[in-house]
Amino acid sequence: QVQLAEYGGGLVQAGAAQRLSCAASGGTFRLYAMAWFRQAPGKEREFVAAISRGGAYTNYTDSVKGRFSISRDNAKNRAFLQMNSLKSEDTAVYFCAAKNTLGAWYGDRPEYWGQGTQVTVSS
Repeated sequence: QVQLAEYGGGLVQAGAAQRLSCAASGGTFRLYAMAWFRQAPGKEREFVAAISRGGAYTNYTDSVKGRFSISRDNAKNRAFLQMNSLKSEDTAVYFCAAKNTLGAWYGDRPEYWGQGTQVTVSS
């Protein structure tokens, strides 16, 4: 019953910053932990970051820790991924995901997925 849609992808320069948005509809947004995944060409889907219902807990994969920041605005039914100091290896399709769960979430077994948005980082 939950629909997710990603926005904000595009072509960016290495070292630059980009912000992705995830718009949610069809559910009670505040009950869902949110996450971002990505999939590069020829590679498996990879967990990037997750945030708990109220935003108290966040988790990141090591490769983006210190560069990326996940956040949410429950009044707007939106989740965000701020990507700083982008590298060519960050090039991927980025997916938003959701799970009705309490407390910290590490992205395991998401219940809903968005269609993805392409982020291409040029060197």
